[in-house]
Amino acid sequence: MEITRLHVGKRLSEVAIHNGTVYLAGQIAEDTSKDIVGQTQEVLAAVDRLLAEAGSDKTCILSTAIYIKDMALFPGMNEVWDSWVAQGHTPPRATVEATLANPACLVEVVVVAAQR
Repeated sequence: MEITRLHVGKRLSEVAIHNGTVYLAGQIAEDTSKDIVGQTQEVLAAVDRLLAEAGSDKTCILSTAIYIKDMALFPGMNEVWDSWVAQGHTPPRATVEATLANPACLVEVVVVAAQR
């Protein structure tokens, strides 16, 4: 059983790949001064980069979990999501309000995808 890990740190790996499935760690914005639109754009750009590095892309997403600080931010997050997600390839998705580890983070996205 081979597991490939990318960007391995002391606490977590950003990516794990096993049997053609790509698992991303929760992605958060680095610039937490941005509003929900800016943070969501930054997070989804990170998802794109990591999926590409793992031999996948957003058309191969199998499931997504989105954690949002306040459901009042839901429309702004969805605005960015709708313009980013590959139409015809929209993945199963759950979105929940959650207290995130960093109070300045407004959104965190976890993705599981197939490799191309």
